[in-house]
Amino acid sequence: MSQGDERGYGGNEPGGRTEDAYSTLGGTRQTRTRLPGGGEDGDGYGRRPTRNSRSLIMAVGVVVLLIAAIAFANQGGGDGSSGDNGKKPEAAGAGPTAATGTKPVQGKNGTIAAGFAHDEQGAQSAAANYAVALVSAEILQPDRRSELVPQIFVAERVSELEARFDQAYNKAFLDKVGLDEKGIAAPGMTYVSRTAPVGTKTTAYTDASATVEVWCTGVFGTAGVSSTNPVSNDWFTMTLALRWTGDDWKVDSFSQKDGPAPVHTDRTASDADEIAKAVEEYGGFTYAR
Repeated sequence: MSQGDERGYGGNEPGGRTEDAYSTLGGTRQTRTRLPGGGEDGDGYGRRPTRNSRSLIMAVGVVVLLIAAIAFANQGGGDGSSGDNGKKPEAAGAGPTAATGTKPVQGKNGTIAAGFAHDEQGAQSAAANYAVALVSAEILQPDRRSELVPQIFVAERVSELEARFDQAYNKAFLDKVGLDEKGIAAPGMTYVSRTAPVGTKTTAYTDASATVEVWCTGVFGTAGVSSTNPVSNDWFTMTLALRWTGDDWKVDSFSQKDGPAPVHTDRTASDADEIAKAVEEYGGFTYAR
């Protein structure tokens, strides 16, 4: 599952996971990944594990909580103006599975990539990396969230979004998903929220703004023997309205919707210790178009 089902921060479009202005960018080539130091570590996301009905009901219950919190945070704000202004991108000559081969990013702003190219490829790379940050475990932690939001959003939206995130992920919400007021899981438990972009598509582009759709999969939940929110897999598409500001692409608004999702095959689920160990041992990627 993703952090929320109906998330869209600050657009004037109808709220919800399918329509709000805060969401992923399309092109005609496949997303490639670049490891952060040239190492060989990487994230692998398996198929949805088989569960008994009790675990499934508990997982669905937590998804509903996340949806409600995101919907609350998405109320009001923003004009979503960057979403549909500008030309529709034309299909490139290369096939949809070809990577661009251009260096994607010049540096990092904290833990998030920064310095994206001022072109469609740069916008897609930015959208992919911002999607990962927006559906991370750290976004639920107040201390980390105060660092991440200014790195992701345009400056004039930061204060508004910080307040809405704080309201959405308040203590009552964190209690319901098994986290303390600092967004930390109980001793012996590991909260997991790891997203992997599968591809990107540009739906609108100008030199000043871009709209990008990011198709994602990921693993979400709490790993632990007594967890009532078991780690499961989800597929979703995030649409991000980006603006070129301060010599970089930043998010003006985003939204999220379900799928496209493949058929899941039966597969024995890993135990909680194995999942927690994987999250601790396998580092994340910097994503590039």
